[in-house]
Amino acid sequence: MRVWVDITDSSHVLFFAPIVRRLEDQGHIVTLTARRFASAELTMRRLGLAAVLTGQHRGGGAGARAVGLINRTAQLLASASSGRFDVAVGSHASDFVLTAWALGVPQLTLLDDERLRRTNAVNARLVDRVAVPDAIPVGALRTLGAAPDKLFRYRGLKEEYYLHDFQPDPDVLVDLDVDQRTVVGVVRPPRDERDVDFDARWQAQRALPAPEWAPSAPGSAPARELEAFVRELAKRRNLTLVLLPRSSDQRDRFAELGLKSLVIPEGPIDGVSLIAAADFVLGAGGVMDREAVALGTPAYTLSRRSPSAVDAALLADGRLRRAQKAADIALRKKDPRIAAVERRDPQVFVDEVIELARRRSGPARLGRIGRTP
Repeated sequence: MRVWVDITDSSHVLFFAPIVRRLEDQGHIVTLTARRFASAELTMRRLGLAAVLTGQHRGGGAGARAVGLINRTAQLLASASSGRFDVAVGSHASDFVLTAWALGVPQLTLLDDERLRRTNAVNARLVDRVAVPDAIPVGALRTLGAAPDKLFRYRGLKEEYYLHDFQPDPDVLVDLDVDQRTVVGVVRPPRDERDVDFDARWQAQRALPAPEWAPSAPGSAPARELEAFVRELAKRRNLTLVLLPRSSDQRDRFAELGLKSLVIPEGPIDGVSLIAAADFVLGAGGVMDREAVALGTPAYTLSRRSPSAVDAALLADGRLRRAQKAADIALRKKDPRIAAVERRDPQVFVDEVIELARRRSGPARLGRIGRTP
């Protein structure tokens, strides 16, 4: 079976990696395409994945997005038209959806909380199957045109699936010269307004999407609040904070605080292993908080926005906690006996892909355009 996998955001590289590996291990031929955006290609290279790079992010304006959509759709059509794929899998990007639909390739698309808020009703009607967390209400998906019979509603978090095979680096704290007897907290700041393009040196260490907060200026309320949290926490004894900045400017700004208990890595590190080794994670919502939840590390969010469906479920269950003030964070060593990781096998997605491929696909739709009946 020939499978086409398309990745448009670095946040989905980790999710698709174990699916690609399982498909290849089972004898299927997998072709990857990827958009040049947020260092997705660097993350793929780190994971040993090779992809055909097509298009790039054109910015946030409507005109720029339209140009990017047209250009990348044309590139994907040129690249995929000769592939004779049996099935396509992607992250619900319009260019991928349109191309697979035009070529008549059955497609499964991943629609998670981050993309749900900015998707459109056309995409959901063109795809054959939509994979979504079961925390997202069916009614919200129906308004986008995703009929219930199209839905593959999977349990839990996508992070629990792609971390199924994960083995942490036992030396991650040693490499940072962190005293493991102290309480170790990982801090992930929100993205600054001026950090439009992620610093590749830092982005290469992780595959993270934009936070739940909107981008903030260095002197904005979210940025000031996080700095206040860090200053207050740094006063506590037997505590080490490891800060993972999103840019070199952000790194310099926190370094200027001159806090002895604050560690800022000099280069790329294994962020997931760091989360697994930490005693808590403080973020602004999004992937890093959910990875902490999946790895059994206490997770706190500073976000004040209305949470997504998945984060709302985690907050309701107490697996994710809001931090209103520094005192809300429990500063104690994590008990490894209760930090159990519930890992979910990504084979369920492979099974969905194979089942979809078994369905009969019609001729390419582009080939039928303009024909006389």
